[in-house]
Amino acid sequence: MTTFDEKLARYAELAVNVGVNIQPGQPLYINATLNAAPFVRLIAKKAYEAGARQVHVDWSDDEITRTRFELAPEDSFGEFPSWKVQERELLADQGAAFISIMSQSPDLLKGIDSKRIAASQKATGTALSKYRQYVQSDKISWTVLAAPSKEWAAKVFPELPEDQQMDALWDAIFKAVRADMDNPVQEWLDHDKTLHTKVDYLNNKKYAKLHYTSPKTDLEVALPKGHLWCGAGSVNEKGHTFMANMPTEEVFTVPDKTGVNGYVSSTKPLSYGGNIIDDFKITFENGKIVDVTAAEGEEVLKELVATDEGSHYLGEVALVPHESPISASNILFYNTLFDENASNHFAIGSAYAFCIEGGKTMSKEELAEHGLNQSITHVDFMVGSGEMDIDGILEDGTREPIFRAGNWAF
Repeated sequence: MTTFDEKLARYAELAVNVGVNIQPGQPLYINATLNAAPFVRLIAKKAYEAGARQVHVDWSDDEITRTRFELAPEDSFGEFPSWKVQERELLADQGAAFISIMSQSPDLLKGIDSKRIAASQKATGTALSKYRQYVQSDKISWTVLAAPSKEWAAKVFPELPEDQQMDALWDAIFKAVRADMDNPVQEWLDHDKTLHTKVDYLNNKKYAKLHYTSPKTDLEVALPKGHLWCGAGSVNEKGHTFMANMPTEEVFTVPDKTGVNGYVSSTKPLSYGGNIIDDFKITFENGKIVDVTAAEGEEVLKELVATDEGSHYLGEVALVPHESPISASNILFYNTLFDENASNHFAIGSAYAFCIEGGKTMSKEELAEHGLNQSITHVDFMVGSGEMDIDGILEDGTREPIFRAGNWAF
């Protein structure tokens, strides 16, 4: 039987060799909270063994973060440290790889004034806009992973005794990222090929629109000419492959910014800004969000939409079958990295430049001309269910089934 330490070592190996695919002489930047320190240390060891030049770690602490939002001066939330911006941009220019490890409590900032959260999110997004361009044009290799925290584990497994919650969440994460398998690297290579069969099919079809229907959704989404479906592995500007999200079960593309009409309802809670947003409905007219309602976290959602002009529009369309492994686990993770891989989803905000033909080398103006949305934010939200149908609509109006009852129809 595989031990915890063996699974953790495999997970770290996946992060280094599949996630960012570190190259000899390449710097590595890791962003993590203190509770993930043992995992971070293991990743650093694996990275150096693979030839990394230097590993830089940017630590944060949930308790200090909460204290800041409670006690810091109001006007401080519009600031983001310039030295942190320079660090990321300089490392990106040097060809560094970037790993983010998520472990924040979904309720970390519950009860905090939503205006403070919004100001902080806007300041961060604005300051890191150049770095985000590097990410969204595949200039750099990057990946997002997760490690449990006590608070997060308690949220996911409240029915378990406290001393079993962390182990249960670790086990769920290991399974989701295939670290529980004998040869997880090969499993990821095979998974990449499987997702690309769907990518190739959709790219050959060149649908003009998608039509989503379910008991709580009726939404038509236009796709720009030259759009590209992507999934699993990406390639950076130096030709090295990487896996941006681990886990990932999605294939995705960009919508035409002004071509979204109708309404869509959430099917899973959204963890955003240290708060839970749940049971919400978003209405679109000519691409723009014109109405939002939510049973929980409505003010936080409204502040998200109001971040900038681009946050009133969508930037991503992602397809995930209801029978995906994460969905089949019946675990609600309260973490977008996992929950988005159990459900069809969209993203409010910026679009990925690599999802349009020639987009990696386009200017902002050229991307906008092709219908791609631009924003300082990018937030995924889940809408899929076992009751959702999706039709692909060709240029001549012909409708073809893409999803039926929440799963692939081809």
